[in-house]
Amino acid sequence: MPDLVIVLGSGLGDFASNVDVVAEIPYDEIEGFPVATAPTHDGKLVLGTLSGRNVAVMQGRIHYYEGYAMPEVVLPLRVLHLLGANTVILTNSVGSINADYAVGDFMAVEDHISSFVPSPLIGENLDELGPRFVDMTQVYDPELVNLACQLGEERGIAVHRGVFVQVTGPQFETPTEIELYRSLGADTVGMSTAVEAIAARHMGMRVCAINCITNMAAGMQAEVTSDEATQNADKAAADFETLILALVDNLPS
Repeated sequence: MPDLVIVLGSGLGDFASNVDVVAEIPYDEIEGFPVATAPTHDGKLVLGTLSGRNVAVMQGRIHYYEGYAMPEVVLPLRVLHLLGANTVILTNSVGSINADYAVGDFMAVEDHISSFVPSPLIGENLDELGPRFVDMTQVYDPELVNLACQLGEERGIAVHRGVFVQVTGPQFETPTEIELYRSLGADTVGMSTAVEAIAARHMGMRVCAINCITNMAAGMQAEVTSDEATQNADKAAADFETLILALVDNLPS
């Protein structure tokens, strides 16, 4: 049974090739699982070992913009927690709001703004997973944030720390929206991840989230396209692989 979940974001799915695979299961073969429809998301659950740990790698995630309800978006993570996983590394491709960041850099998320998307905890509480009202003072484990930044520095990989804002998508943001998010203190923006972090904290999991910066946000470059974001994620793949492998190698037990 897995003790670690790694969720792979857009353009980052090739990382799963590092796993000593026991089983690969397409989501559509798992009863009750939502099916990933986003481009570049393979929609497979990869089970095996990595650096001596039992891992479950989600090769593609579920997004709210695909038309799923929020409980469906976080259902895979909840299932994997019930199977034994107590730590999750969430990864995604994002736009940078912070002008000091560059395409190809990474950010370890210290906090998030989820006010623009529905909470995955709305509705009847699942008491077997966690409490009705859960503290969000420290969603992202400070030890893991520090570890990611330290490992990046040691390997010459730019890893910032900052605040991520999740929006619904699927459209990219307008320049005025980006100005709003910047005024709220956000450094990066994307269409996933924060709701998964909320669900994970509700279940008492340790959470680490790594943003891969694939474009500068609207108003900071001429145009934002999904093709450009995917291409830049591909270019950052080697550094991403190095960083996440080092993180798994050094995760506290």
